Amino acid sequence: MRSPLQLGKWAWLVTLMGVSLTCFHLYTAYFGTLPSQQQGAVHLGMALGMIFILFPATRGTGPRQGVPWYDIVLAFTATFTAYYKILFYEEVLRARITGYSTIDLAIAVLGVLFVLEATRRTVGMPIVVMAALAILYALFGNLIPSPLLSHPGFSLEQVSPYLWFRESGVFGTPLQISARFIFLFLFFGVVLMHTGVGRFFNDLAFAVTGRFTGGAGKAAVMASSLQGMISGSSIGNTVASGSFTIPMMKNARFKPEVAGAVEASASTGGQIMPPLMGAAAFIMVEYVGVSYREIMFAALIPAILYFTGIFIGVHFEAKRHRILGLPKDQLPSKRKLLLEKGYMLLPLLVIVTTISVGFTAQRAALLGIACAFAVSLVRKETRPSLRGILEIFEQGARVALPVIAAVACAGIIAGVVGMTGMGAKFAAGIISLADGVLILALIFTMVACIVLGMGLPTTANYVVTATIAAPALINEFGLPPMAVHLFVFYFGIIADITPPVCLAAFAGAGIAQANPMKTGFTAVKLAIGAFIIPYAFIYNPMLVMVDPTPLGLISALAFSLLGIMGVSSALLGYFVRDSRFWERLVLLAAGLAMVVPELLTSGLGLLAMIAVGWWQSRRADTFQDAKPLAS
Repeated sequence: MRSPLQLGKWAWLVTLMGVSLTCFHLYTAYFGTLPSQQQGAVHLGMALGMIFILFPATRGTGPRQGVPWYDIVLAFTATFTAYYKILFYEEVLRARITGYSTIDLAIAVLGVLFVLEATRRTVGMPIVVMAALAILYALFGNLIPSPLLSHPGFSLEQVSPYLWFRESGVFGTPLQISARFIFLFLFFGVVLMHTGVGRFFNDLAFAVTGRFTGGAGKAAVMASSLQGMISGSSIGNTVASGSFTIPMMKNARFKPEVAGAVEASASTGGQIMPPLMGAAAFIMVEYVGVSYREIMFAALIPAILYFTGIFIGVHFEAKRHRILGLPKDQLPSKRKLLLEKGYMLLPLLVIVTTISVGFTAQRAALLGIACAFAVSLVRKETRPSLRGILEIFEQGARVALPVIAAVACAGIIAGVVGMTGMGAKFAAGIISLADGVLILALIFTMVACIVLGMGLPTTANYVVTATIAAPALINEFGLPPMAVHLFVFYFGIIADITPPVCLAAFAGAGIAQANPMKTGFTAVKLAIGAFIIPYAFIYNPMLVMVDPTPLGLISALAFSLLGIMGVSSALLGYFVRDSRFWERLVLLAAGLAMVVPELLTSGLGLLAMIAVGWWQSRRADTFQDAKPLAS
């Protein structure tokens, strides 16, 4: 992204566009949104203009003054292609019946190309390659010899307006949700960060957990879960909170790769942590057909299991290496923090309360933003000036740019899936390979989500998998839609810590000065619960609040926690004592058995884990000579 110095005389235009885009979303959130195609056109058009000015065509060319003339031309032309849907709104609607003109077709082709280039500049090539292949598939699918993949084929005159002027392409559900909800919640996160909430969360986490075994690591988990609620970005959260927590963990004698892995795995979980979660959660509202409140409550128990699993992993790692807690005099006071800065929690409470009582996510975001601005006025150091408010508004738009580009590009893929029937073909392929066996279908879907997640942003990954994979699991196996959509959502997210392309782990490794691949594999060990929990709620949907009963919910939660504990201890090599190879195998089997929602299987797993714990407790501590932390 170009700096203000590089923008030169065009910096004012970026500020004007960013502030205008944020004001537009606040205005429509309060007074009512425009028709979906017009709302999306303003949303995408302004974003495309900002992207071509802010993001250079190539990177690494060194600093330079000003913006190249061709980027200015691209910025204004790209904005016009989107605004064309507003300027000629009635004509475009009539063209669906009478046929599109040559100018319409030219605008559609240019618009799709601008989206691809803007996505390349902001997100990267993998998703652009996928979208380009999807377009080629729509155009030349009739040449594929396989009957499973072939289709009659479509001309450019059919494909381009379908992707640009219809509700099933670029301006489909993902972009509509981005224009109505996602932008507001991203802006809410920006406002909160300007009030110092991030630092408050870090201090609160260390005050609560810092004195316990491995306290620095546990505090990092708690801080990242809190920050994740407002950022919804794995990599952004890793960099933001990791710059503080990773050095603290290294000072506490955690290995560099462990420190980076703890932060990366905890930060990745921010996208599944209510109340805000990641951008894809808002798209899930439309795909599942429920309110955001139901999504939020369905995701709560899995999120608790996820972070508890990382807590357990950090605990075992700390016990294994005798890493004690931090001295009391190095920790902030909980009482003082809550008395002086507890008011910073009010915006989050407003969001949770308003959604819980039935307000729309859009209205809840608006009230949360208003509360966040009110909170910023309490202290002089967080009280923004007029210039500061303009900067916050501009930053709110800048933060949203990669998300807007990603969902627009994902809309191309989703549009082709709908146009060609590829979703049904993919579903048939999964069912055929699985041969009616649910666990195989789940494994194939998991692998597809993780592989896609290595190249696609979480939001785009969810759009693609929810379009082509989720229907197969729902229709063929009769699984609850909520559980299935959270299943693909989870595995798209944990691609950020799954080698070989584990971007959050790489970010953590960079701060920790650790080996990136070691950090990635350690993150998988610590976050192993993320690979278990989706299977748990597929086989026991009560964990996502599908027809829950008090006894069944408590039982499912308890055995899931114990199962994660067993698997985590097996991978990390420590339970009550340092585990031998056969003990790790027994703990692994016991942990997996307890995730299965059958009393006999879970009971046998629990007995096996108790037996290993009893056996280890009879042995001498293999780390009895380890020295405790001196300070």
